[in-house]
Amino acid sequence: MNIDFDRIRERLATLDALPLLALLGILAGLSAGLVILLFRLLVEMTLHLFLIGGPEDFESLSPVVQGALPLTMAALLGTAFHYLSREDRRTGVTYVIERFNLFQGALSLRSLLVQFFGAAATLIGGLSMGREGPAVHMGAAGSSLLAQWARLPNNSVRILTGCGSAAAISASFNTPIAGVIFAMEVIMMEYSIGTFIPIILASVVGAAMTRAVYGHEPAFAVPEVQLGSLLELPYVVLCGALFGVLAAALIYATRRFYQHTHRLGVGWRFLLAGMVTGLCGFLAPEILGIGYDTVNLALVGQLAVSALLYIIALKLLATAACVGSGLPGGVIGPALFIGAMAGALFGELAGTVLPEESNITLYVLLGMAGMMSATLQAPLAALMALLELTFEANIIFPGMLVVVVSSLICQQALKQRGIFHAMLEAQGISIRVSPLASHLHRVGVAAVMDRDVKRVNQVISREEADELLQRQPRWLLLEKDGTPSHYMPAAELALFLSSLNEDPKAQERSGCKVNLMDIPGQRDNAAPVLLSATLQEALETMQKNDVNAVYVRRQSAPGIYRVFGLIRKQDIEYFYQI
Repeated sequence: MNIDFDRIRERLATLDALPLLALLGILAGLSAGLVILLFRLLVEMTLHLFLIGGPEDFESLSPVVQGALPLTMAALLGTAFHYLSREDRRTGVTYVIERFNLFQGALSLRSLLVQFFGAAATLIGGLSMGREGPAVHMGAAGSSLLAQWARLPNNSVRILTGCGSAAAISASFNTPIAGVIFAMEVIMMEYSIGTFIPIILASVVGAAMTRAVYGHEPAFAVPEVQLGSLLELPYVVLCGALFGVLAAALIYATRRFYQHTHRLGVGWRFLLAGMVTGLCGFLAPEILGIGYDTVNLALVGQLAVSALLYIIALKLLATAACVGSGLPGGVIGPALFIGAMAGALFGELAGTVLPEESNITLYVLLGMAGMMSATLQAPLAALMALLELTFEANIIFPGMLVVVVSSLICQQALKQRGIFHAMLEAQGISIRVSPLASHLHRVGVAAVMDRDVKRVNQVISREEADELLQRQPRWLLLEKDGTPSHYMPAAELALFLSSLNEDPKAQERSGCKVNLMDIPGQRDNAAPVLLSATLQEALETMQKNDVNAVYVRRQSAPGIYRVFGLIRKQDIEYFYQI
């Protein structure tokens, strides 16, 4: 059976390719899930070699090793990253957001490998970062590479990048719903049925692969929780506000660390982050690594108030240094950790200020949701993540209140953007996506272009002109030395030839050659755009080159391009006005 891949690619350029996108979403989920499983197995098996109580038991190490391990690993990473280009050092969710919005989701195999081994070294070294951010990069890169290998149009590459991000969160956290919402709320920043279905399938596949290896148990063992009474609601609101303040402090400290160190060499930045983490780990080994074992202790109230205050301050400091230095790790895990510690602290205080007995576990969960929501500016993803991480439905009612309050305090009152966009802004990268641009990015040029186009030299003979008109094209693409530069309606050539036939003197003056740039008629400049481009890319090309049309082409051999069609600005306007 012969498969027409070009026809499939053109179908994927349209808005009605859901069956094909669903299949691609499943493939994206498989690729992302496989990468995440390999990553987790590498990190956990390595940590099992020297940690007695499991892959998070950094507390079992001697105090000297607790301080020296992060410093040593940061120095090794700094040495390795010194030999990478500036672009190859970019990792994490911020990089995925940038590539998705500015480069159509195109990620390289090199960036995947740098993130894979760099994040593994970061977590093995106990540096204060999480595995979820690197997972998003690796999942998105795996799916993007799959799309690029298949030479899919850019609108499909973007969707598969979102699918990989969703599958990565799903596989890393074992949270399929949160994976979907995270991809659409943080990475893609849009909700549409055309992207919703393939992303759901990718997320389900990613979670299925994780559950096949690690089982169906939630990430955290949570006792039953319940809001004691409605009298606790004012205190819940206060806690939400304080979680927002804490998130703003983390974002601010991270930006300040970056601003003060980004001019240093990468080796010095990493070394400084390792020194900060090593000192904090020496004082409080609970802050090393992911720290989910400490979160489980907080859930059952086994940490004292003084210890909680100490851990929160040191974890925030170490995380800000690691994230601000650009180490290849994530901030989602540390945000959950800090939120859990803060929630446990407020839960302990609730027992003294509330008239009824409070549930400390509830406040730990609220802290995790509130801190993640405010830090990422992703309230719905945070709420769903906590629901799936704990399988505890009672978190929803007070959780909704906390994620809203914490996000508002962080963003509106304290003027801190989500940490991913804050770091992009600090690097001088602006992400501004309009609803119209999002709509045009969902459709490829192949879905709108007029295919009734003929390439023709600017100067042709009368015989060539007559033969050309016999084919009845709609548009003529005028080229000189094989390079198209203008387009005109074929009807203009027909009118000119008709006038020559009616006027023998004019025919004699024109001779046997017809210069299509000189004859009366409508002509305009045209710029090239690739067949894989989206309508938004076509519009941006028109604006950049100050033209009203683009011709769609694809390279068929080195230096040789085949033209497929023509798109005018009014064609795009007609499309989005339908």
